[in-house]
Amino acid sequence: MSTRTTAGVGASALLTILLLAGCTPAATPDAAPSATVEAQPTPTATPTASAPAATATSATATGSTLEVFAEPGGSVTTTLQNPQESGAPLTLLVAATQGDWLQVHLAQRPNGSTGWVKADAVQQHRLEYSLEASTEANTLTLLKNGQVVKSFSAATGTGGTPTPHGAFFVTELLEPTNEGYGPFAFGLSAFSDVLSSFGGGPGQIGLHGTDDVESIGQSASHGCIRLSNADITELANLLPLGTPITIS
Repeated sequence: MSTRTTAGVGASALLTILLLAGCTPAATPDAAPSATVEAQPTPTATPTASAPAATATSATATGSTLEVFAEPGGSVTTTLQNPQESGAPLTLLVAATQGDWLQVHLAQRPNGSTGWVKADAVQQHRLEYSLEASTEANTLTLLKNGQVVKSFSAATGTGGTPTPHGAFFVTELLEPTNEGYGPFAFGLSAFSDVLSSFGGGPGQIGLHGTDDVESIGQSASHGCIRLSNADITELANLLPLGTPITIS
């Protein structure tokens, strides 16, 4: 196994395989990428429909565990492990601040879940980059400080297995051994609305490359977002964990 460093994030050796939903082309076996990482979270559920701001902040756990609370000073709903099971550092996207507390987006069902963590239990980082995906136009747009940098042609979910809409974030970065995912695969905090499991995994949505270049620009996946291998490589060398992505 190799290690991988994303801009602004420390690398961590992969301990397990992340199984993403809808990440393989239709003609490729339902296998998940075996990988290298960087990552993010789970727990508590308060749906939030607000999209990320022009600039955002990530929160990376500094201890071996991170407690998630229902509200500031409230009860603990979940305790998250750091690093994650995949070996990636636990990194969350900050939604709001309240005194010594941070409301964070969580990588769990239902999509849009949030929870609260203590500010002194994480290290915060300002995020310059964000992503916007359009399932209608089959595009992925890269922004820096809210300004468009570049737009990529993408493949998104089909009518039967659509890519979920909402405000999400990058949870980890993998270097797959399955060619169907291309050279890199980002895990996202989004989960399929129709697949409760896929290829042995929980139905998590990914952003990755592909060996099916003809699918780019089409509605062709089980819910994941596919880019050309050159484009996913460009993003893999640029985006830190926690990077927000809005899918519409």
